[in-house]
Amino acid sequence: MNLTEDQIERYSRHIILKEVGGVGQEKILNSKVLIIGAGGLGAPIALYLAAAGVGTLGIIDGDRVDLSNLQRQVIHFTQDLKRPKVQSAKDKMNQINPDVKVITYEDVVTSENIMGLISQYDFIIDGTDNFSAKFLINDACVMAKKPYSHGGILRFDGQTFTHVPGQGCYRCIFDAPPPKNAVPTCSQAGVLGAIAGMLGTIQATEALKFITGAGDLLTNRLLIFNALKMNFRNVAFKKNPKCAVCSDHPTITSLIDYELPVCELKKA
Repeated sequence: MNLTEDQIERYSRHIILKEVGGVGQEKILNSKVLIIGAGGLGAPIALYLAAAGVGTLGIIDGDRVDLSNLQRQVIHFTQDLKRPKVQSAKDKMNQINPDVKVITYEDVVTSENIMGLISQYDFIIDGTDNFSAKFLINDACVMAKKPYSHGGILRFDGQTFTHVPGQGCYRCIFDAPPPKNAVPTCSQAGVLGAIAGMLGTIQATEALKFITGAGDLLTNRLLIFNALKMNFRNVAFKKNPKCAVCSDHPTITSLIDYELPVCELKKA
């Protein structure tokens, strides 16, 4: 191992795992992961991947910390109100682990910038909260042959799966974004704060498993949970041979910036 004594002590609980070991920890230290979104999902993802020693962590988000974020976005504190989320997140990640290089992007992903961003990283994590971004991330990762973790939460529910090149993608399950007013956002329908932590830690785990090669990834299966009944289930799906993006004959060959299909709030 090429680890220092401090690193051996810091990551000792990883190193003693036979599925990780010193070799696996070195892989983690040499890896590069991009987190898209520094909100409810991105917060626990960033904390756990920084603690794990992921060598380079990129984090992109164009928002600033709002009081309503603090109920679930655990990487941001009250004193961070009105600060850019990526700067707030970077401070906590660096405090947890000075080994980690954190690169911030105070921006949102678009069809113009996403390919350049993801090309610099080994694994991508979708921590966004809207369908427009989720389809864009999926399509870009499929086209660039990049592995990524999808995640989504609402109310008491969460869902996630992992895409690797050659396996099923988001469009194999959902053809296109839902129409306007079909699905509310967390700000409209609500979300239990701890749900973000439950799903975010699963996504962070998938990233670490991909990096180290440990275990079985959530490929070709959608993990769905409902926290009210604390029920978890796997829904198997197959790569769609007619998928518009990942099939052998894709019909979508360029990236699309969809209009955000949010519901309109109705006054009582």
